[in-house]
Amino acid sequence: MTRSEAGTSQDVSGTQETGLAARPSRLRAIVDIPEFGVIAACVLVFVIVTILQPRFADAGNLQVIGLDLADYGILTIGVGIVILTSGIDLSPGSVVALCAVVSAYLNVNDNVPVGLCVIFSVLIGAVIGFLHGWFVTRLDVPPFAITLVTLTAAAGGALALTSGQPISGVAFFYQDITLSKVGGVPVPDIIFVVVAVLAWILLERTYIGRQIYAVGGNQEAARLAGIPVKRRLMLTYIISGACAGLVAVMVIGRVGVGDPSVGSGWELDAIAGAVIGGVSLYGGEGRIVGMVFGILLLMLINNALIVLNVNPYYQQVALGLVLGVAIVADRIRARSRGQARPRGIPIFGARGSNPKPGGEPASAA
Repeated sequence: MTRSEAGTSQDVSGTQETGLAARPSRLRAIVDIPEFGVIAACVLVFVIVTILQPRFADAGNLQVIGLDLADYGILTIGVGIVILTSGIDLSPGSVVALCAVVSAYLNVNDNVPVGLCVIFSVLIGAVIGFLHGWFVTRLDVPPFAITLVTLTAAAGGALALTSGQPISGVAFFYQDITLSKVGGVPVPDIIFVVVAVLAWILLERTYIGRQIYAVGGNQEAARLAGIPVKRRLMLTYIISGACAGLVAVMVIGRVGVGDPSVGSGWELDAIAGAVIGGVSLYGGEGRIVGMVFGILLLMLINNALIVLNVNPYYQQVALGLVLGVAIVADRIRARSRGQARPRGIPIFGARGSNPKPGGEPASAA
């Protein structure tokens, strides 16, 4: 063998070794994606349940899952953005009920044009979110406390306004929103995708989004870095409230009435979906993609239990178990990355770990 042939042979073998080494690295890169676990879980649940009960994958059932995903998914995005700041919003379910009955009441009893009723529903949710943000930032009321007040008051207000009876005779426009399709895709799912994309752009591609992450990671460091902490907190609660108002419009179309009893317990599903998707209860960590697949996994599990004729009471048990696993995984992931446990209880508004004396708040930049 000549020297040139030997050199060529070594080059070929080296290239093969490099190619073999590159495959595991690419595989590791995929596995290291924060949302890999929840995406894999969605695929696994879908495949297993379809094998056990083929009608789980029927077009009609998938459409039901899609409609559920649109409602709960929009709430999850709103609540998830609040959790990113180490806050919490317990009111979305009750806000949905209040906005739904107010919108239906204005349309049926006061003959307000349906377009304005839709706008009013979103605005009412946004105003409630603004009030949450004002109490949290101006009076330093714990997010858990003020949103718990709204959870009770909004639900009571919806029942008081309607005397506990659904408001029927709403405009057909509401139902058109839910029943219409564009290219075979239900309009609510399109609305959900639009909301998810806008939220992704806000968090991933804007300076405001980076500031929201910084506030969730460490409010004091964010303040020292010149970030308007109060305004960013206010914005997240407004977004959460507006999302609830939007869902209220979609719910009216789905049930055909302004029902004051809708939304009960939805805030728990929204919080669970965000946490399952990788949003840290201590703030500063989580992405929209994870929130979407987190609530999708929850909807798949809930629907699977129905299709498999599992006792409805066990659905809440399953939700609790999945949420518990997600919370434990969140803490394990944080410890593996060497993140210290922030001071304070997250649901009462943890402020993040205090910066070290003399240290630069570079993480908030």
